Amino acid sequence: MKFDIITIFPEIFESYLNTSLIGKAREENLIEVNIHNLRKWTDDKHNTVDDKPFGGGLGMVMKVEPIYKAVKEIKEKNNINKEKQKVILFTPRGEEYDQKKASGFSNLENIIMICGRYEGVDQRVADHIADIELSIGDYDLMGGELPAMVVLESTARLIPGVIGKEELLKERVTKEKKFIEYPQYTRPQVFEAKEGKKWKVPEILLSGHHKKIKEWREEKGEKIG
Repeated sequence: MKFDIITIFPEIFESYLNTSLIGKAREENLIEVNIHNLRKWTDDKHNTVDDKPFGGGLGMVMKVEPIYKAVKEIKEKNNINKEKQKVILFTPRGEEYDQKKASGFSNLENIIMICGRYEGVDQRVADHIADIELSIGDYDLMGGELPAMVVLESTARLIPGVIGKEELLKERVTKEKKFIEYPQYTRPQVFEAKEGKKWKVPEILLSGHHKKIKEWREEKGEKIG
């Protein structure tokens, strides 16, 4: 699977992409991640990617022209069936991202992600270039780079081989593609805090009774997405 991320701060991704399971997945060619500097598609000597908003207002707005050129060139180079490709624009107004969307994205061959900055992105990008507008939560960020990492990691982990055993995924995902988050414990069985209190592991998890443990996890678990 191929991820293409368009940003004006490509250096943000350097450490993240070479670390842990994402770095390993790239080394093993399970995923391909390309970081594109949007300034490459500008025409002036200052590599301008933003301008003042029409109608006045605070801040600057990212221009449509370089984003259009970037997406067009990436699509032509990848040459992937549009049914297997999505262009994502991150914006606080977008649809809320969840596990179900991650599951759907994992069936694609290519995701192109547009990372906004400044006051926002020219609306024509959402209207004519992006396939979907996404938000990772009901709050504002300084840019789309963190949401891009969230989508990359949550999608990539669903690709066979990325996190190791496939059973790890099946255990945590329901038929409705929701993720189950239940309490987890490890050694020691009893932890003695400095206050003199003893924090114990629930007895059911020590019983070895797999059916009852499964029922306990389902009862305590919370379905996400």
